[in-house]
Amino acid sequence: MIRRDVTIVGAGPYGLAAAAHLRTVKGLDVHVFGEPMSFWERNMPVGMFLRSNWTATQIADPNGSLTLEAYQMATGDHLPAGSGTSAKPVPLKTFVRYGQWYQREAVPDLDRRKVTRIELAPTGFRILTGDGQVVGSRRVVVAAGIEPFAWKPPEFQHLPPELVSHTSEHRDLREFSGKEVLVVGGGQSSLESAALLHEGGAARTEVIARAHELHWLGGLASRTLHHGLGTFVRRLLYAPTDVGPAGISQLMARPDLVRKLPRWLQDRLRKRSVRPAGARWLVDRLRDVPIRLGRKVVSAEAIGARVKVRLDDGSERNVDHVLLGTGYKVDISKYEFLAPELKQSIRRNNGYPILKPGLETSVDGLHILGAPAAWSFGPLMQFVSGARYASSALVRCVEAGSRSAR
Repeated sequence: MIRRDVTIVGAGPYGLAAAAHLRTVKGLDVHVFGEPMSFWERNMPVGMFLRSNWTATQIADPNGSLTLEAYQMATGDHLPAGSGTSAKPVPLKTFVRYGQWYQREAVPDLDRRKVTRIELAPTGFRILTGDGQVVGSRRVVVAAGIEPFAWKPPEFQHLPPELVSHTSEHRDLREFSGKEVLVVGGGQSSLESAALLHEGGAARTEVIARAHELHWLGGLASRTLHHGLGTFVRRLLYAPTDVGPAGISQLMARPDLVRKLPRWLQDRLRKRSVRPAGARWLVDRLRDVPIRLGRKVVSAEAIGARVKVRLDDGSERNVDHVLLGTGYKVDISKYEFLAPELKQSIRRNNGYPILKPGLETSVDGLHILGAPAAWSFGPLMQFVSGARYASSALVRCVEAGSRSAR
C-alpha cells in the first residue's frame, strides 16, 4: 500500500491552492486526486462570466507567481482591458483555462483517478481509488466542491430531470432553444441563466423570485461612491477578497476574527454579505425578460411533456422546462466517498462540519475546505478568494502537527 503524508481530494481552486501551499513545506509528501477545474468546466454554462473582481478571481499561490497576469503573459490568452471590473467581467472559459494552467505549473503530477472511498485507519486514513488501488495517508484534505449540494425545493423534487433541473446541471443552455423556460430564483445563477436562455433562442424565458426587489452589485451608485472615496478610503472599507459591503468586507476577509464572534452575529453578517444578488452588467441583458417578484411556487406537476407551475397568487405557468437557480445547501453526508463511520465521527451543524483551526474536523487529520467551511469561518469560504486563507491556515496546522509528532 502506498503511503502519503497528505492527500488532497479535489482539483478546483481550493484543492490546487492547498497543494501549492503545502508543497512549500520541506519534506512533506503531498498527493492530489481530481480533474482540474471540472465543476467550473462541466457544471457552469457556456457564456457565463465571473461576478468577482480581478483580485478576488486569482487562485492563491504561495509565491504570487501564478496570477492571471502571469497566465496571460505565459499563454498569450489576453483578456480585454478592464476585465474583472463591473463593466468587463472575466469570462468563465478564461478562468477555467487559467485554473488548468495553474494546475500544470503547481501540480503537474495531478492524479486524475476518482476517489471512491475514504475511511479511518489505525495510522490515519485509507483511500480507495476507482481502479482498486489503496493509499494510506496521515492527513486528508477534502476540497471536493459543491456539486452534491445543489438544492431543489420540495415542490419540484418529484418531477423528472427532463422537466425540472438545477442550473448546475447544464453545460450549454442553448439546448433549450425554441422552448418555454421558467427560471426560479433571484440570484446571479438564475439571472445570468435567464439572460443566456433569452440570448440562446429560448421561445420564452420568465424569472420568478420570492424577493420583492432584485439586488444588483457593481451598480452606478456603487461605482460613483468608489470613485468619490479615493484609493485609500476605498481600500480601507473594501478588502481585495470582494465579499461583503463596505466595512463588513474587511471583517469577512479575516476568518480567524469572524469565528470568535457570537454565533448570532456571525449568522447576521453572513446573510448581509452573501444575500442573493446579480451583477449590474446583467440589467441590459434582461431588459426583454419578464421578471415576476414577490411570488412563490406552491406546486408543480407534469402535464404530458410539459410542467404546470402554480404560484401563491393563484396564477399558473405551463412551460417546457423549469430551471432552478435555487442555490446550494451544504450537507457533507452527501460526499459519497466518505465512509459512513467517518461521516458519523464528524461533528456537524445543519450539514456543515464544525471545524477547528486549520479547517480541521473533529476527526484529527481530516480537513474540509471551501463552502462547507463557511459555518465555522464565514462566507469568504464560499468564494475563490477564500482559498488564500484556507491554504495558509492548513499549512500552519500541518506544520504544528509535524512539530508535535517529533
